[in-house]
Amino acid sequence: MSQERFKAEVLPIREKLFHLAQKYLEEEQDAEDAVQEVLLKLWHTRESLGNYDNVAAFATTVTKNHCLDRLKTKNRTEPLDDSYNIRAGTDNPYLQLERKNSEELVRKIIEKLPDLQQAIIRMKDMEEYEIEEIAQITGTKVEAVRVNLSRARKKVRDEYLKWTTI
Repeated sequence: MSQERFKAEVLPIREKLFHLAQKYLEEEQDAEDAVQEVLLKLWHTRESLGNYDNVAAFATTVTKNHCLDRLKTKNRTEPLDDSYNIRAGTDNPYLQLERKNSEELVRKIIEKLPDLQQAIIRMKDMEEYEIEEIAQITGTKVEAVRVNLSRARKKVRDEYLKWTTI
């Protein structure tokens, strides 16, 4: 198929292909990308397009299949989140064990913090005291409580990530 014939037969149905892709993919940008990829595929295989009686119907089928492939790939690459485990119910043994292990690890990490940071993080995150109340209890300034709390949380986060990514 020559370049002129390709322009005459394939490019005029671009809008139709876009609407089809948008029905499958919903997002306008995704549909636009899909149509561009399909047109590129058709361009690379333009020599064999003459074998088809209806190039528009072939282009429509290629677009539909391409969109379905994108949807399959998208569904496969999306990670499972905790909502899957939550829908499984609160009695889910895997979720219970995971939560128990995480809580135990965080407690061990907190126990290794300096005494002041340990006290501040427990009061703020576990007992839900306000920063001002913690400052009064510990006899420190509000700014010092904020700094210590930030450092404690950072240390807990870093240590937790070390343990969970091994």
